[in-house]
Amino acid sequence: MARRRGLTAYGFLAPGLLLFAAFRVYPLLDGLRLSFTNARLGRPAQAFVGLANYERLLEDTRFHVSLWNTLFYTVASTLPILAIPLLLAVALNRGTMRTVLRGAFFFPFTLSVVTVGLTWLWLLDPVVGPFNYYFGWLVGRGRSWLSEPGTAMWVIIATTVWWVAGYYLVIYLAGLQDIPRDLYESAALDGAGAIRSFWAITLPLLRPVLLFVFVTHIIGSFQIFGQVFVLTQGGPGDSTRTVVQHLYETAFQNFFAFGAASAMAWVLFAIILVFSLLQFRLLRGHTEL
Repeated sequence: MARRRGLTAYGFLAPGLLLFAAFRVYPLLDGLRLSFTNARLGRPAQAFVGLANYERLLEDTRFHVSLWNTLFYTVASTLPILAIPLLLAVALNRGTMRTVLRGAFFFPFTLSVVTVGLTWLWLLDPVVGPFNYYFGWLVGRGRSWLSEPGTAMWVIIATTVWWVAGYYLVIYLAGLQDIPRDLYESAALDGAGAIRSFWAITLPLLRPVLLFVFVTHIIGSFQIFGQVFVLTQGGPGDSTRTVVQHLYETAFQNFFAFGAASAMAWVLFAIILVFSLLQFRLLRGHTEL
């Protein structure tokens, strides 16, 4: 009977496993194979080149710049994306009209990345953009936010925070709902205020949620592409070029070098894997999952 149940379970799982193998596992392994070849569009025969594509990355200065930009974006965006949705969730967890406000904050996340990018392009337009108009009214002159190397990446970070804050807000709210209310009532009887309750109760009990948000944000940050492609195309210069954009242009725009692009993808995969394992190792010891 147990064996029959096991076969039945595998029968139900089989369609999903086949789709996963066809559209996830096979492309992943085929990409690894391509990274050791000189595969290129229009070249029918693929020759094995060993580690040549990986060695070429060590000399590719644009890849180094894109990797640095990706790391900078990841580090600079982490604190705002962790903190802003958390503070909003705490404020909305008890406030009036919280359902309406949750919907308002979540709405940007329902938009596509192209819509978000075009919206911010209009808002920040140096001639007709309302944001630039009021900024110029306050300080006396406007700025070309996306044309200056010193501000372009920060605009991308601000756009991303505005876009995904609602998504993480909902996750934080779900975590807050699981915290027993009597803990706050007991803390209030002991004289604890809102700030002390936040540090002593809310933050420790939200650690699993924080770990989830932290890890998913880091993984997503290393793969940033859409916002950059719509807002700046990697410019000005290469100041906002990221690894995925460099990979995309290598594979599909400039060189059609699928072998070199696959090597970049696997280097990026290795970096994400290392960061994810480090995060779990550093935070799991203090977090009950």
